Amino acid sequence: MTVWYEGPLAAFDTETTGVDPERDRIVSAALVLQDAPDAPVRATRWLVDPGVPVPEAATAVHGLTGEHLREHGRRPAEVLEEIVRALAAQGSAGRPLVVMNAPFDLTLLDRELRRHRDTSLERSAGSAPMCVLDPKVLDKHLDRYRKGRRTLTDLCGHYGVEADGAHDAAADATAALRVVREVGRRFARRLSSLSPTELHTLQAVWHAAQARGLQAWFTRNGSDEVVDPAWPLRPRVPATA
Repeated sequence: MTVWYEGPLAAFDTETTGVDPERDRIVSAALVLQDAPDAPVRATRWLVDPGVPVPEAATAVHGLTGEHLREHGRRPAEVLEEIVRALAAQGSAGRPLVVMNAPFDLTLLDRELRRHRDTSLERSAGSAPMCVLDPKVLDKHLDRYRKGRRTLTDLCGHYGVEADGAHDAAADATAALRVVREVGRRFARRLSSLSPTELHTLQAVWHAAQARGLQAWFTRNGSDEVVDPAWPLRPRVPATA
């Protein structure tokens, strides 16, 4: 029987106008599929005209200008409909979905759906919810005492994954997918007996524990930064008057 990290996987990634999932917008997104480690990667890409200015700092990261997006991007509502249908299809097919730092991308996607389609990611997923694998959460739990940062670039270096085209949604999704395969192989004794569904549930617990530890560190160092323990999607914060 093929273990999950040697079988079919999908991965999703976005590029955005900024780093606030509550307020920023998607400018590009990609879904990649791979049936086996040596199989070709198939990518679907979306380019979005967000309808708001794209800050220079964001353009410096992903290279997408407001002018380019106005000319070549599509309306958010129609793109979001295609994205959620594609993601829902992964859930229906039982294919795990790799999302690096899932609470950012999936929360941002949820807020965009609420903004442009008056729905939520949970409602859009239907009866087959996504089974998410987050390389950041997995790596931090399985190798918790390792020093250093755990960005996608760092994880690629640590697990020997070649990463081309950083901050391109399809390239980043592909890199995250390959990192998850390598995490599975490296920690096979701990992971091979677990199903993706079981791992999805465990990652919520692991992320919450990681968030508590980080929150305690911030508190000890006098920082007022708040760490959200929710995974893979942050709850919506009600608007205040």
